[in-house]
Amino acid sequence: MKIYDVIILGAGASGLMCAGNIGKKKSVLIIEGNEKVAKKLKISGGGKCNITNIDVQTSNFDGEELLVKSVLQKFSKENLLEFLDRNRVELELRKNRYYFCQNSSDDIINVLKKAAQYAELLLNEKIVSTTKEDDIFTVKTDKNSYKAQKVVVATGGISFVNLGASKIGLDIAKSFEIESTAFTPALVGLTVQKEQFWMRELSGLSCYVHIKVGERVLKEEMLFAHKGISGPAVLSASLYWKKGVISIDFLPDKSITQLVMGSKKLVSSVINLPKRLSKALLLAVGVEDKECKKLTKEEIKNLSKLHEYSFAPAGNFGFTKAEVSRGGVIASELEFKTCEAKKVKGLYFIGEVVDITGELGGYNFQWAFSSAYICAKAIK
Repeated sequence: MKIYDVIILGAGASGLMCAGNIGKKKSVLIIEGNEKVAKKLKISGGGKCNITNIDVQTSNFDGEELLVKSVLQKFSKENLLEFLDRNRVELELRKNRYYFCQNSSDDIINVLKKAAQYAELLLNEKIVSTTKEDDIFTVKTDKNSYKAQKVVVATGGISFVNLGASKIGLDIAKSFEIESTAFTPALVGLTVQKEQFWMRELSGLSCYVHIKVGERVLKEEMLFAHKGISGPAVLSASLYWKKGVISIDFLPDKSITQLVMGSKKLVSSVINLPKRLSKALLLAVGVEDKECKKLTKEEIKNLSKLHEYSFAPAGNFGFTKAEVSRGGVIASELEFKTCEAKKVKGLYFIGEVVDITGELGGYNFQWAFSSAYICAKAIK
């Protein structure tokens, strides 16, 4: 039986990037359970893939800061943009923050496929297990077995089960006694308690907010949904929310006290939000919709809650609606410079299978590409 230099488990963003950077001097086999490569990359960002962000800091990630810092130092946002430019992937910048493919996500998928062209690719083979004996790994699939000197686990998380997502990466880690944390939904909408059911009645409305979770403040659009709240600000906030209270500033760039001061208009008119939302917010903070100049001191005090509307979400929308998975192989199990498992020489974990999760806005693809690059360079 042929013994490959490297077997890469998964042909997503991190798996393909890793194969492409190992190059043609080593024998590489990529095993993918789907009938096509990069299916999640394909549908991301409405088919245009939010690849990275104009501002990429360690603070944009939930997980071991030193691992993120080490990885990003070796393959930064600038390195990724240079790679894409060199391969003529045209990007567009949205909201002065988010980098998307100008045409479609096929642009970057084709570049990754071309870079990985020297690797053998097996599709439609589900990974069953990985074992090691006498310094040689054996990867068993539902169809065959393959051997290699090194194995890279790039199997992702368990969001998007319809795209073949599974927890096989964590199963492999467990089989080698490598510690990990269970996957949980991340970048996902939040459900609400009975006291906040008024939010569900506003389904379809959105507004710009600041959401505070612990010490984090997420600044973006919030969308009211049938199940609760969603939209970019909420999805990023969900990354840091485990349980307990969050706080929403519905008027982050204004002062409600100044807006109502001496005005003859109705309170709902000066708030300058969609009328349905304004009226619902007034009910939520217990203030009658009347002429501003008739407001009592107590009512003005209650209006200030619009800058800090606090409540405890009931939960989240679950994996079927989650963009990514939080959890995975914990950082302390990996060499920060290579993503190689400390306990098992020649075994690497990259991308979403590692317990590093980015906020919404291209951070998770940046992590996938960056961790893949440093792993590939270590192997090369």
